[in-house]
Amino acid sequence: MKFKRFSQKQRLAIGWWTNPVYRRKDAIICDGAVRSGKTLCMSMGFVSWAMTSFNGYAFALCGKTVTSLRRNLVEPLLGTLGAMGFTYIEKLSKNYIDIEMSGRRNRFYFFGGRDESSASLIQGITLAGVLMDEVALMPRSFVEQAMARCSVAGSKLWFNCNPDNPYHWFYREWILKSDEKNALYIHFTMDDNPSLTKAVRERYERLYSGVFYERFILGKWTAASGVVYPMFSEEKHVCNDIPECDRFIISCDYGTVNPSSFGLWGHCDGVWYRIKEYYYDSRREGISRTDEEHYRGLEELAGDRNIEYVVADPSAASFIECIRRHGVFDVIPAKNDVLSGIRRVGDALKSGRIMFSENCTDCLREFSQYCWSEKAGGDAPLKEHDHAMDDVRYFVSTVLASSGADGFFAMSVAR
Repeated sequence: MKFKRFSQKQRLAIGWWTNPVYRRKDAIICDGAVRSGKTLCMSMGFVSWAMTSFNGYAFALCGKTVTSLRRNLVEPLLGTLGAMGFTYIEKLSKNYIDIEMSGRRNRFYFFGGRDESSASLIQGITLAGVLMDEVALMPRSFVEQAMARCSVAGSKLWFNCNPDNPYHWFYREWILKSDEKNALYIHFTMDDNPSLTKAVRERYERLYSGVFYERFILGKWTAASGVVYPMFSEEKHVCNDIPECDRFIISCDYGTVNPSSFGLWGHCDGVWYRIKEYYYDSRREGISRTDEEHYRGLEELAGDRNIEYVVADPSAASFIECIRRHGVFDVIPAKNDVLSGIRRVGDALKSGRIMFSENCTDCLREFSQYCWSEKAGGDAPLKEHDHAMDDVRYFVSTVLASSGADGFFAMSVAR
């Protein structure tokens, strides 16, 4: 791997432990914008520090999952080790690598901090240091258990993340208290990565909007507020005449007491149009419907079109079984990561890859009413006016994301 020059902040992230001003710090925290180069620089610095300071010890590389850790940190790191003078042996089946240099050899284990149960995976091991990639995505129990494993004299903690909400425990306990924790805090922007061209920076700026723009582009720990989709515009996203479509898919949010919302989507020239909808609110109508009655609504929505498949609310087990029992439509459970789904819908709206018929009146109404909760403690939309919004999110997260057309991708920038 060839390197261009590093920025001042990138150089500090790599070599802070050699700096007389900072080398007595117990930890380093790097946060800020996406694609600012903090992950690669921290991983290079972490290995260099470990191999210079220790011999025959164990270290941990941690990510949200081992798969994401390998993709986002380990694979780019392995491409740099040879240029840095290291040799390594990777044990894929055992989730570790042994790195050697000048007669020194240390072992680096891979751990995933997916949920609260992950803390048990790292218990019992003694570590000389830990690097936590995207620490804001990990549960506090896992992070604190990993920190507790670092009992070797001279051990240090390395953290990096993109910003989340300002009530996040890591922001409050570590970033705001970095001096108290004896930690070096470095905030990155895209300007701190000399490898990014102006065109690439502008592309990322176009990719995000609202709270996600403030977090991932400006690097701010910002609270979500207001409407969820401020980029939605009836002038831009609503059309009177739907073109002839070559593919059709239906997305479903299912409710018994709450409304059920089904959207019929048609594809034409790279754009998906929400052609028509089935929206049934039992409170408004005064009577509930059974699975079979909702299924008849689904058939009426489809008409005589060839529906590729139905993307259904994954919690609606009885309705999914009802669809399968009739044997007319293929049905798949939707992907249901709310925050990622909202981000993807926002991107699809900005890029014009989803449009809406003026006949989708309940969906259009919900776009103006769907808001973030103002309750402190995390990012969540209010559970109001969200039924058509959920079926739209199911469609975008499951169909556009699966096709690779949602704009979210992994890329390697030339260095």
